[in-house]
Order: sequence, then C-alpha cells, then structure tokens
Amino acid sequence: MSRTEGLTTVQRVSAAAGAGRRRQDEVYRAGVYGHRPRVPVTSRALQARAKQALNARAYAYVAGGAGDEVTQRSNRTAFDKWAVVPRVLRDVSNRDTSVELFGRTLPGPVLLGPVGALELVHREADLAVARAAAAEAVPMVFSNQASVSMEECAAVMGDSPRWFQLYWSTSDELVESLISRAEKAGCDALVVTLDTTMLGWRPRDLDLGHLPFALGKGIAQYTSDPVFRRLVEERAAAAGAPRDPQPRPTLSAVRALVGMARAWPGSLTDNLRSPLPRAAVETFLSIYSRPSITWADLAWLRSRTRLPIVLKGVLHPDDARRALDEGVDGLVVSTHGGRQVDRSISALDALPGVVNAVFDRAPVLLDSGVRSGADVFTAVALGARAVLLGRPFAWGLALDGERGVRQVVSDVLGEFDLTLGLTGHTAIDQLSPEVLTRVG
Repeated sequence: MSRTEGLTTVQRVSAAAGAGRRRQDEVYRAGVYGHRPRVPVTSRALQARAKQALNARAYAYVAGGAGDEVTQRSNRTAFDKWAVVPRVLRDVSNRDTSVELFGRTLPGPVLLGPVGALELVHREADLAVARAAAAEAVPMVFSNQASVSMEECAAVMGDSPRWFQLYWSTSDELVESLISRAEKAGCDALVVTLDTTMLGWRPRDLDLGHLPFALGKGIAQYTSDPVFRRLVEERAAAAGAPRDPQPRPTLSAVRALVGMARAWPGSLTDNLRSPLPRAAVETFLSIYSRPSITWADLAWLRSRTRLPIVLKGVLHPDDARRALDEGVDGLVVSTHGGRQVDRSISALDALPGVVNAVFDRAPVLLDSGVRSGADVFTAVALGARAVLLGRPFAWGLALDGERGVRQVVSDVLGEFDLTLGLTGHTAIDQLSPEVLTRVG
C-alpha cells in the first residue's frame, strides 16, 4: 500500500509536504533491490516510450498539433526564455506547496487537464485517471470528450476534487443536461472551452484519415446523456431506410461499425442490428460544438449553474478583462496544447498579460506546454495559480495505466517541491516574476 492510500483528501494534501524528498527516497530505496521507475521520469523519454507502446493512430491523436505544429513547439520554447535565480542560506527545511482553488486546498498547483478519447491509449481510459487523481489528491477535469461517463469517474473518486469541461453544443438542452449532471457528480467548477468551436487543422490525424469521434470513441458523456439519447432516437426515426446506394463494405468500415456499437448502451449484438449507434455518431458530429457563441451567451450560462465558471482558451488581456466584467470566476490561459491554431502566441508568453489584466480579481491557470515541476515553478512565478497537465499523464496512462498516471503526477509535484526549496522558497505565495530572469 502506498503512503496515501486509505487517507482522506485532507490527509493526502498534508502528506504532500516534502513530496520531492520522499519521492526520491522511494525511487532510490527501490533501486537498491534492482527496481526502477515503471515509466520514465523525463518528459522526452516518457513520450518516446509511449510512442513505442501505442499504435500510429493513437499516438498521432495525442501527440499531434495544428498545422506545422509551430504553436506546440512555441509552448515549450517559451519556458526556455526564463531562468530561475536561486537564493541561498535560507531555511527551507519545511515547505508548503499547497494552493487553494474554489474552496479546495490542493497538495500542489497541478490539475489533470481534460484529454479526450483516452480509450485510444488504455482500456480503462478516464476511469484509471480518476482513480489516480483521487489517490494523489489532485483535481481531474472531466473531459467533455471522455471515454467514460462523469458519473462512473466520480464514483471512484470519493471526496476528491473534480471539475467538468464543457464544449458548448448547438443544443442548449444538451448543454443544460451536461451542466446538471456535472453538479450532481460533485464537480467544483465548470471549464468552458472556447478555442474549439471548430476542430483545428491537424495534419497527423488528417494524413491517417482518423477522427476518433467518427468511430464512436470519446463520446461517452453523450451516449450516457438522456437528452442526447433522445436526439439520437429522433434522428434515427427521421432517417428511416437509406435511400442512396451504400458503398461496398470494407474491413475498416466493419471495424468502425463494431466500435460504434460498443459505444452505444446495450448489448453489442443488439446494437450491431440497430441504427442507433451510427445515428449517435452522426448526431454528435452535427451538434458537438457551436461556433456562434458570443459574450452575450455567458449570462445564459450563469443563470443555468451555481458552479464557478472558468473560461479556457483566453490569450488576450482584453478578453480576460471582458470575461471578469461578465462575471466569470476564473481563466485558463491555453492554446489547447497547440492543437487548434498554428502560429498562435504561446500560452506562457500570453500569461503575464492576462495576469496583469485580471489583477487578482480571479484565479488564472495555465495550460499548454507544461512538462515538469520546474515548468510548474516558472508558470506559478509568472502569476498562474495552478497549471493543467495534459500529454504527460496521457503518456503515463499509455505505459502503465493508473500507476503510470500516479507516477507522472508524483514526479511533477516532487520536482516542484524540490525546485521551490532549492531556490530558497518555502511557499507558493513567495513566488513572483522577481524570482526569474529573462534570458531569451
């Protein structure tokens, strides 16, 4: 049993103090007996090992970015523009890495961000991530494009924090249903993703002709929703028998049909004979996101939920100011991991402007490009209240399921704790841009 199993969330947060030293001790003591970490500790090696373990479609979907992937590279090189200036001869023997967000005290400034279609990388998908997040006491942001419903994930998390990502559908009734379910599932916040009102141009997926949602993957939040299921039934009834000649079936088409049948509730045998699984995919593709949303829609959303509303994808200071004027409770500076707009400003480069525009009126988080505890330190010093991890935990999931996710989280928090102490600091509120120097 690990040191955190069987503990309450409060106890796990308290146990996180000194996480870096304990993580090192755990690894080095195991090394005496010939045991090494189950997944690589460095981000580059972690991704390389995951690439070996995954098929081409799965790897491309997680690793890929928009266009020539300039934004994705910029999200990483932005961190190289900053260097930490350590201070010495300070008592750093006792450190507190905790941070508060929406009434929750977290062990460190790290959340697990929403990653869609995780069934591509591991059979337990979001369920394994939910168990790992609960074990490490870090919040999990349930993906709107999850492979496991929010209710199933919440059921294994106990009192651990969880948020819900919302893609604003063209069906307001479906949006209301998803929000209601998030509230009932115990979510602490609603993360409205603004940068994916349309799917970005992603060459890796395009070259493979692969969109997981078109195969029934990553749509569990929809197929578990009563409003969506009714829309599917209405679509299937209206369509009737196909009127146009159907293309000759191929092996790929048969596999796709089986995948769609598995995604729909009920027995596989019944679903293979039913028009509903295919109608579900077609319904999803037609309504999943709404390009027409504007600032005016936020008032409608505010009236439909008691949860804090966090806007994800904010990069411009003027948008940050407008968001707070509209009553938003938090922001995530994000480029969607470089997956939506190529040659966009990097998330870290945009962070200081957004933080200055907000001026402590609401928490600002950072997503995109974070790979290590040192990256977390830099982002927090530049004003982020916390960061969202994405690809790193997905690679850990691919290599070792729940244990792989837990190790990635533990490694990132451990390195952050040690970086905090080794630079002469004992708490997050001591970090500011003054602890960094610009080098690029």
